[in-house]
Amino acid sequence: MTDVRQGTGALGERVAARWLLRHGWTIVAHRFRSGHRDLDLVARRGADVAFVEVKARRGLGFGDPVEAVGWRKRRELVRSAWVWIDRCGRPGEAYRFDVIGVLLTRSGARIRHVEHAFDVPARC
Repeated sequence: MTDVRQGTGALGERVAARWLLRHGWTIVAHRFRSGHRDLDLVARRGADVAFVEVKARRGLGFGDPVEAVGWRKRRELVRSAWVWIDRCGRPGEAYRFDVIGVLLTRSGARIRHVEHAFDVPARC
């Protein structure tokens, strides 16, 4: 991955984290690693825990950032989330997957937060 792409991704994660904080969430993990996989952000608000995938773009040439989370990425997020739940989960928590798309422009950032972007499947 290039330094520019890494920089864009890191900036997008910071913007998304600040957005979540302003909306009452607490960031409990940033880049939680599980083998070669990771969760960009894990946020908690009350008994709700959101596993947040952040996609950042500097333009729409490759489509809306939110649309970049396909079935393979969802599968990896679910696997990492189960590891996080095993290590850090608490009884009574409700889990969900959110996607935050960050479009970075010269005038600022445009954020699209898709809550409950896909379902938490049962363990196999």
